[in-house]
Amino acid sequence: MSAVASFVATLDMSIVNVAFAEIARSYPGASRGAVSWVVTAYSIMFGSLLVVSGRLADQVGRKRMLQAGTVVFLIGSLGCALSPGLGALIAGRAVQGVGGALLMPASLGLLLAAFPAERRSQAIAWNGAVSALGVASGPTLGALCVATFGWRSAFWINVPICLAMVVAAHRIVREPPRQREPRPDIWASMVLTAAVASLVWAISRAESLGWGNPGVVALLVAAAVFGVVVARRSVTQPHPLLPPEIFRERSFSLANVAMFCFGAGFAANILNNVLFLRTIWHLSVVHAGLLSVPAPIVVAVTSVVTGRLMRRIGFRPLLIGAPLFFAAVVTGEALLLGTDPAPWSRWLPLMFLLGISIGLSFPVVSAAAVHTLAPGHFALGGAINNTTRQVGAAIGVALVVTVQSAFGGIAGFRAGWLFVGGCGVAAAAVSLAQPRTRRKATG
Repeated sequence: MSAVASFVATLDMSIVNVAFAEIARSYPGASRGAVSWVVTAYSIMFGSLLVVSGRLADQVGRKRMLQAGTVVFLIGSLGCALSPGLGALIAGRAVQGVGGALLMPASLGLLLAAFPAERRSQAIAWNGAVSALGVASGPTLGALCVATFGWRSAFWINVPICLAMVVAAHRIVREPPRQREPRPDIWASMVLTAAVASLVWAISRAESLGWGNPGVVALLVAAAVFGVVVARRSVTQPHPLLPPEIFRERSFSLANVAMFCFGAGFAANILNNVLFLRTIWHLSVVHAGLLSVPAPIVVAVTSVVTGRLMRRIGFRPLLIGAPLFFAAVVTGEALLLGTDPAPWSRWLPLMFLLGISIGLSFPVVSAAAVHTLAPGHFALGGAINNTTRQVGAAIGVALVVTVQSAFGGIAGFRAGWLFVGGCGVAAAAVSLAQPRTRRKATG
């Protein structure tokens, strides 16, 4: 159940990117900036509400939040599929973002509470891998849906999945005991939501307007000010939204920084790869989607091994080695891929290795972020980790677009892959400070 929730919430972050051109053609009178809100509306609502919903899930009940989030996501999907105009489509995407933010932290909290301590590493590995699978498979599923049934099918696909989740949550999921604590700081909740929303909005606008645009700068300043307010209230309020003690957990804090770096590279690489196939090799949307199939499959298979490796050798070796492996693979893309299409001899072998590197990286970073937290903070810890990934992804996409534009042509894509490799190296460097202790008590 948790895996399905993670897959659906993350899938919709990437699947619409493939349908962007078709959506734009459906609204010829709309500017590209207006159509881009189909993507931006989801990202802003999803990223800004994750932490707040994670805190609420720990307080008011994770099953209840999962059910509510699934229903909201279903309503948003129906709204998008049936939208009569661009405004309604954007509104539906915003509702989807709210639903995804409600259900994702709750699903992770339920997952961690359902497994004994010695098996949590494998459970988190599966959940993290499925989230990565959702993002990575978005281009493939999106291409097939759009090419076969049109762009609205990218939203219809969510309807049966959400209906099945509603039934399963009611019949199967059990609500774990929750702590009877006062509600967290509501004012800080609103300010934090505004901070993350301002940051994601600024990043999305910077892609087209540039980082020096006054509007972008104003949003970044607003995000910083709001962030300071939340940080101050976290140390002065008796029941803060972000309890300071969770940030004192060394593994948690370092894993979140590593997730930010790796999330930036991961998202940037997906965009770089898709645009490379479409603009340099001039492949159709379906052909490009099919060439993206191997990596998500390998990610899912590798996650099985990753959970066992974590139990055997601990987090630190994988937190360092896997991002370096990822960096080596994308550097190989920069060195080996050129203007002449070579899907069999070069592209597919690289995608196989890329899938292994992602399957070794994402689950471990996700697990390292929450394994030392108290049970009452499972959903919150997972939400913070997901928020850092979303913000990292937004920044990574914005920066790789800037890099591509600066160089142009094949040189721009090669520079993009080198940027992605730098993100992997940064994630590994941060993880050098991770504790050397092996994971025993929590599996």
